[in-house]
Amino acid sequence: MAYAAFRSIGAYAPSKILSNEDLAKMVDTSDEWITKRTGIKERRIAEDGEFTSDMGAKAAQIALERSGIDKSKIDMIICATISPDYFCMPSTAAIISTKLGISNATAFDISAACTGFVYVLSIAKAFIESGMKKNILVIGAEKLSAITDYTDRGTCILFGDGAGAAVVSATEDKNEAIIDVHTGADGTFADLLMSPNGGSGSAHDTLEQEATSCFMQMKGNETFKVAVKTLTKDVVDILRDNSIDSSEIKHFVPHQANLRIIKAVGEALGMSDEQVVLTVEKYGNTSGASIPMAINDIYESGRLQAGELMLLDAFGGGLTWGSALVPFAPLQK
Repeated sequence: MAYAAFRSIGAYAPSKILSNEDLAKMVDTSDEWITKRTGIKERRIAEDGEFTSDMGAKAAQIALERSGIDKSKIDMIICATISPDYFCMPSTAAIISTKLGISNATAFDISAACTGFVYVLSIAKAFIESGMKKNILVIGAEKLSAITDYTDRGTCILFGDGAGAAVVSATEDKNEAIIDVHTGADGTFADLLMSPNGGSGSAHDTLEQEATSCFMQMKGNETFKVAVKTLTKDVVDILRDNSIDSSEIKHFVPHQANLRIIKAVGEALGMSDEQVVLTVEKYGNTSGASIPMAINDIYESGRLQAGELMLLDAFGGGLTWGSALVPFAPLQK
């Protein structure tokens, strides 16, 4: 039987930094106010001519090089994004494939907001275990600055740009296998976090409403409450279903949305500070790119070693949620 193995990780963050002090010059806020409520100190912002596909391709190239798998062997590319290069088509994944010099691979995007990377892992796992694909490039890439209203202090303080990518490939070794992935959604709470971006489901009376409709909108307090409850329950469920104790998790990698949410979930699950991976301070919320960027941070710092078990946990607009139990399984060189 074929299993899906998480082979490598890569990430890219734009060089431009938008600090809390910078934001204080744009809206009525301060470093103290932002830090206290979110834990964020700075976020990265792409250049005007730097697109989601550019960042995704750079992260993917690193993941490919680290995987030891030739790009000609990649037979599927999936990109999780809510800030694609184009509103409808072509897919950002297709553009990334061209920028990487990969042809004839299946390529498509998915939209699951901040849960996007967990969703693409579940898709990759299913395709590999079914025998349909062997080497899949999974990407989370976002240029959220393009859909952020920088006059709205409730949202502009949160979001940044960046990309993360991983190679998931077939293995016969069950010890290397992605153990489980949970995903879910509930459209009942759709209005808590959304971007009414002029699609077929929205109508606007004025040109001004149409022009601003692409920006993200969020009901912060309501979202916080639902996020903590949902994230905690999903992790409890996936650990119970697989008879794994939280003490067996080497790296708990939650979506980097808000330090208060992360701490609340970590405490509810009994996770130690050493287990919890934090990058929200320097990158902010990068939606679908958040989790792979965080994994890349612990990899590049030498904290992620072969065989160690990661628990991924995410919550996003939709509302969507997901968790995954993922051993790090690089190819032995």
